[in-house]
Amino acid sequence: MEKLSIRKFSVNKSFQYSASLLVLVFCIFLGTSIGSVSISFEVIARIIGEQLLPFLHITEGIDDMQKAIILKIRLPRVILAVLVGGALAIAGAAFQGLLKNPLADPYTLGVSSGASVGAVAVLFLGITLPFAGGFTLPAVSILAAIATIVLVVSFTRLVDRSMSMTSIILTGIIFSSFLGSLISLMISLTGEELRQIVNWLLGSVGMRGWDYVYLMLPFFVVGVLLLMVTGQELNAMTFGEERAKQLGVNVERQKYMVLIGASILTGAAVAVSGTIGFVGLVIPHICRKLFGSDHRHLIPLCILNGSTFLILADLFARTIISPSEMPIGVVTALIGAPMFAIILVRRRRGGQSE
Repeated sequence: MEKLSIRKFSVNKSFQYSASLLVLVFCIFLGTSIGSVSISFEVIARIIGEQLLPFLHITEGIDDMQKAIILKIRLPRVILAVLVGGALAIAGAAFQGLLKNPLADPYTLGVSSGASVGAVAVLFLGITLPFAGGFTLPAVSILAAIATIVLVVSFTRLVDRSMSMTSIILTGIIFSSFLGSLISLMISLTGEELRQIVNWLLGSVGMRGWDYVYLMLPFFVVGVLLLMVTGQELNAMTFGEERAKQLGVNVERQKYMVLIGASILTGAAVAVSGTIGFVGLVIPHICRKLFGSDHRHLIPLCILNGSTFLILADLFARTIISPSEMPIGVVTALIGAPMFAIILVRRRRGGQSE
């Protein structure tokens, strides 16, 4: 009976991964296909296939304009959506697991706002770090994100020794509001940079190109690796810090790994795409309902489904009022804000509030 149960669990998880991956691949093709010029999946597959395996020569007869649209405009946009969506979703799952609260995410904790302040400061002041060069924007954004979460946790500990989840969330919202006012101040003082900053703040993965993909990729890999290895420990910490310590978990080290890893991902995502809220709230909540709360599987499944979600959100944003384009942050907020309210109401009614 035990072997049968283990086998059933394994098959179930394999199906979840396979289904999530297939949906993601389909959405990548869908996002690359739809636009002012519609391009078939077959043509997309041939163009991408030849890029991966140049010796195949399978793009004969395909118009050069279609190749340019796919390789220079749509594919980098979709890949950037994959990285940003996956990063925000896994960061949200990690914060929720660490704080044991489904309302925690980079947006509600103020981490996104902190990263935004760092990024806007770079754009506003024209800062270039000598050791970072072209990586100045994500580097400053990540440092600001890490500083923000440290300040949020420290301030919460100062006013509430018990570190209740309600106190952490409220502190995050307070810091987010304060940092938002700093951004508004910088915007009010800008001249020529105003349009660039405002457009960036609205959130988008469009017109970024491969340079932004390459800019985010190393930070994405580092952040994901840091969080992937914490899955077992996050499971133990859901029973409380004392219980986790009894199980041999180095709680302090794991806290820092989660906070740093999630802040790296949030900072990098904000640096390349602007402020896109609620992805880290919506996707972990849905994945937890569908796939369970085991962080060893929840974290990678959040990456796959977060990527899918942002591709679809971006596709909706650029087609619903075509030829104009809606900011992607507006789409995610329209979905995320009601879900935030629903989760909050359910927690209150369920007697889980603190």
